[in-house]
Amino acid sequence: MLKKFTKMHGAGNDYIYFDCLDEDLPNASELAVRLSDRHKGIGGDGIVLICPSKIADAKMRMFNADGSEGNMCGNAIRCVGKYLYDNGIVKKRDLSIETKSGIKRLFLYVADGKAERVRVDMGAAEFSPERIPVRFPEKIVGRRMKVAGGEYEITCVSMGNPHCVLFLSPEGLDLEKIGPKFENDPLFPERVNTEFIEKMGENALKMRVWERGSGETMACGTGACAAAAAACACGVCEYGRDILVRLRGGDLVINVSDTVTMTGEAVTVFTGEIEL
Repeated sequence: MLKKFTKMHGAGNDYIYFDCLDEDLPNASELAVRLSDRHKGIGGDGIVLICPSKIADAKMRMFNADGSEGNMCGNAIRCVGKYLYDNGIVKKRDLSIETKSGIKRLFLYVADGKAERVRVDMGAAEFSPERIPVRFPEKIVGRRMKVAGGEYEITCVSMGNPHCVLFLSPEGLDLEKIGPKFENDPLFPERVNTEFIEKMGENALKMRVWERGSGETMACGTGACAAAAAACACGVCEYGRDILVRLRGGDLVINVSDTVTMTGEAVTVFTGEIEL
């Protein structure tokens, strides 16, 4: 069976998108593993299915490169909004997308008939241990903990996915070594995404990320939101002000208040067909 796909990225976080509005895609988990391979597949951090929804303009399902299904992906959801608008499926600048973490609201910045940047209301940052989840009885905000084979000062937060944030200079880090230790630490019953951040001037952060199921990626939208929320909670950045988060693949602008908003690019790389 030939199936059309669209390769898209947000700040270098690249996924393979399938339009499933009229036809479902079976074996998505297995396909994510096969197609994400950068030598023997299309190459990407995973696959995204754009599906019909009864409660929103569309539904997003995201599968990591290891085949596990994610609850939410900030960079991917911006690209879903762009796909729907650019292809005339949902021709409005305010969109709603259903995810496993609830409905997210999008606003599209359009130029020459195409969506170029997208703002997403990601919802409130969640610090309650049981909601992340974390095996600890209290909130972990700037707390020194034994984790990943060492002692680190960490902040744990959920942005639809579990995140562990620590102020540790991203430069020179061996993420291939340290990343899996955080991801699979017993403290995190559902594994965890880990953000290594450093303050870069006023209300700006530099970040590298190790994502559960994918390894190091060029960017992580929920991770950038978690990093900004953690920085505000620790008094490093200011609530209510735009925070520039510099990632390996590009920049995202995060604003943390009662809710967290994320603004960034959404880019179509190419389209094609593949035999499934």
